[in-house]
Amino acid sequence: MRHTISRRAFLGMSASIGAFAADGLRVRLAAAEPPRDRTPDKSLIVFWTHGGMSQQDTYDMKPDSPAEFRGVYRPIATAVPGIRITERFPHQARVMKHLSIVRSVNHQNGIHAPSAHWMQTGYFGPTLARNAPQKPSFGSVIARSRGASQSHMPPYVAVPKAEAFGYQGAVYLGAANNPFEVGADPNARDFRVPNLALPGNLPLRSVQTRTQLLKEFDTLRRDVDQSGALEGLNSFKSQALEMVTGERVRNAFDIGKENHRLRDRYGRHLYGQSALLARRLVEAGTSCVTINTGYWDHHDDIEKGLEQHLPPLDVAIGALVEDLDDRGMLNDVVIYCAGEFGRTPLINGNAGRDHWSDCFSVLLGGGGLKGGQVVGASEARGGKVIERPVSPGDLLATLYQALGISLDTHYEDASGRPVSIVGGGKPIHELL
Repeated sequence: MRHTISRRAFLGMSASIGAFAADGLRVRLAAAEPPRDRTPDKSLIVFWTHGGMSQQDTYDMKPDSPAEFRGVYRPIATAVPGIRITERFPHQARVMKHLSIVRSVNHQNGIHAPSAHWMQTGYFGPTLARNAPQKPSFGSVIARSRGASQSHMPPYVAVPKAEAFGYQGAVYLGAANNPFEVGADPNARDFRVPNLALPGNLPLRSVQTRTQLLKEFDTLRRDVDQSGALEGLNSFKSQALEMVTGERVRNAFDIGKENHRLRDRYGRHLYGQSALLARRLVEAGTSCVTINTGYWDHHDDIEKGLEQHLPPLDVAIGALVEDLDDRGMLNDVVIYCAGEFGRTPLINGNAGRDHWSDCFSVLLGGGGLKGGQVVGASEARGGKVIERPVSPGDLLATLYQALGISLDTHYEDASGRPVSIVGGGKPIHELL
């Protein structure tokens, strides 16, 4: 039986495809540009703590400090002798042999936007007066350098949407390397990806073959041209159609296919289901997934704020490590947990902690990185680095090297000048 597409349905589909292109669903056709740096074939899952996680309450506790410095939580032992982390991270404590902590990250800015740019790109750039992004994010660099390992998969995905004050994008690497934003909470009962939905009156079977689509396109060309709905149609929009109709992408995002017990293990919350979705995506061929975990800017009543974030983050990371390990994927997936900076050692008068970039912590694991390590150290109350300072560029150089991306890679900026993906950053050799 021949299925036809009405003019209205086709125009609706055309507008939808155009929206995909604008939203970052512009993935290179596999035949158009050969994959680069494909050995080893690894991917990255990021937990971005937007606003800044408190290191003193999580990965770099100071239990012997006065109460106004140490906070309300106590440290617990982990599976690695000598490494202690917050009592609110029991799941990470159990899998610490696969994870490492860098306790000496620092940069020289305490304002959210410039700091987020620094941590996302490896470069200081924007100011309050000039806050446009100036360098591509590490996710976009990975998308540009690696592409997706399977055709038609988006190489770079943000769950549920891009954050980091607008600095998770591609800038001069081109819109094709912007993150594809999922646009919905994977924990929602009716979770679906808006950008992968066809117009309601357009059945999937009607557009599953390119030949049929082209026939319909020829029939409606005059009307389409008059409406402008397909103005600027290019290969990115064609690729968007492949994503809409292709089984691989639709299956990867269909988190409902997972066993309900595994979903429970990850946790029925944004953190857990986002982490499970990230695992499905990298398994299907996506190279980088950033999970944006909400706002951590706890200037007031930090205990209340952390109680909303720490337990679900812990469950999600712990389950992700165990699930990847069970599937034999842990050496192929780097896990990274970071924000733009940390929080002040001294609790303020509102029972909160303010911005602090002089010394803070990040978590790394998987992807062939050494687990069970602590890199660097802070002073007794956590204010300054006293051992092995690590810069944002060093962190990104470590991620790129773990993913098999050459640190000599340069891309031309808008002026045509070649720019390094790492600047002066050097890999953290203790983890490699």
